[in-house]
Amino acid sequence: MKNILIPTDFSENAWNAIEYALRFFSKSSCNFYILHVNTSEVSRFQEQVSTNDDTIVSSVVKSPSKKLLQQTIKRIVKSPYLSDKHRFYPVMDNNYILNSIRKQVTEKKIDFIVMGTRGASGLNNLAVGSNTGNVITKVKCTTLVVPENAKYVSPKEIAFPTDFSFFYHVETLQPMADIIEANQAAVRALHINKKSTDLNEDQQKNKEFLDDYFNNHEHTFHFLTDHHIEDAVQNFVEHKQINLIAMMAKNLNYFQKILFHPTTPKKRYYTDVPFLVLH
Repeated sequence: MKNILIPTDFSENAWNAIEYALRFFSKSSCNFYILHVNTSEVSRFQEQVSTNDDTIVSSVVKSPSKKLLQQTIKRIVKSPYLSDKHRFYPVMDNNYILNSIRKQVTEKKIDFIVMGTRGASGLNNLAVGSNTGNVITKVKCTTLVVPENAKYVSPKEIAFPTDFSFFYHVETLQPMADIIEANQAAVRALHINKKSTDLNEDQQKNKEFLDDYFNNHEHTFHFLTDHHIEDAVQNFVEHKQINLIAMMAKNLNYFQKILFHPTTPKKRYYTDVPFLVLH
């Protein structure tokens, strides 16, 4: 049974993340915790939220946002992607968003966080909003980031941008391995550099480990030289028809250039392709 945390601010971007998660985990038994963090309310009373079917729902804190959270649960229950393997628990918290998510991850033993790139107050010129950016870099939990225009397709082609600088622990790679196994996906390890250079000894060893780790699945290594990493990623995503981009949280240089750079109309992968962030 997987435990999935989905923060929501009731925006359409947040709903898209919920709907994507329903389809992404359609074959898995899951507890979904739909979290709304309210920084302005202090009421702590609880009441039961009921639905018209057997979907299991927990209690939720009373607040002006309570009705919106109830409506979100009812919208999920009516979704054509609802599975009898899924249970839903609305959760409200009064806290800073980052602290609240960390608390939920610990208390509920969360395996995955799923969230949109930007909420209702997100700035259009940012690829990833500040809340999402903080979560994927500061919360030690595998996170699936769903852009505003991403529509679910079975992830058959997974890009794995890496500089081969870190040793890959088996536990860290396991979430990606599960996705590969469930979807019979191929992994395309992608190394991008501004100038052509050979891998050093440590990088070569880490590459060999990946080669061995993915031995039972289709996988390839790609080395690109480009001064504009975002352009290289866009071209690679289009050429290989990438459905998912998986990244190590430790590769902060890659995050800054691939995730946090302001978008331009030519960089459609920002808004179309989900990111899987591995911790």
